[in-house]
Amino acid sequence: MQEDLNLILDDANDSMSKAIAHLEAELTKIRAGKANPQILDGITVDYYGAPTPLNQVANVSVADARTLTVQPWEKNMLQPIERAIIASNIGINPQNDGVIIRLFLPPLTEERRKELVKRVNAEGEQGKVAVRNIRRDAIEAIKKLQKDGLSEDTAKDAEADVQELTDKFIALVDKHCEAKDKEIMAI
Repeated sequence: MQEDLNLILDDANDSMSKAIAHLEAELTKIRAGKANPQILDGITVDYYGAPTPLNQVANVSVADARTLTVQPWEKNMLQPIERAIIASNIGINPQNDGVIIRLFLPPLTEERRKELVKRVNAEGEQGKVAVRNIRRDAIEAIKKLQKDGLSEDTAKDAEADVQELTDKFIALVDKHCEAKDKEIMAI
């Protein structure tokens, strides 16, 4: 029984860690005024009929604080990459000079900053929901073990451990969101 409890707690910990990692990945895609190649991470390009991540068909680099450059490895990929960036709806218009694509990041307005903060908070809320769902699943598994013969005291202790784990990860979500909010609101 104790092995099963440890397995449930380890599973919950791993799943909550993955939820935090996912949140971090989503937050890096939200731009905060500075050029960051990770803004383009979710974009796929039609590469000879197969959807391929942008970073596998071109070199994405930071030219300066407000400019990203995308240099395709094959010249005929300029148009598909440009179309994919426009279709991705990241709010940046690509400038194609026939050799390289430049993305100029406009300075963020106060209104746009507030929109980005709302998006950060929405991502944070999704992270919290994921952590709470993991907690619910873990507690259900503990109750199932209790029906199979686990003592009530041990079950209560295990549920308290799951809650402690949940509180720790929810605080981590808040910390990540707060840091991103400060980054966005810094001028």
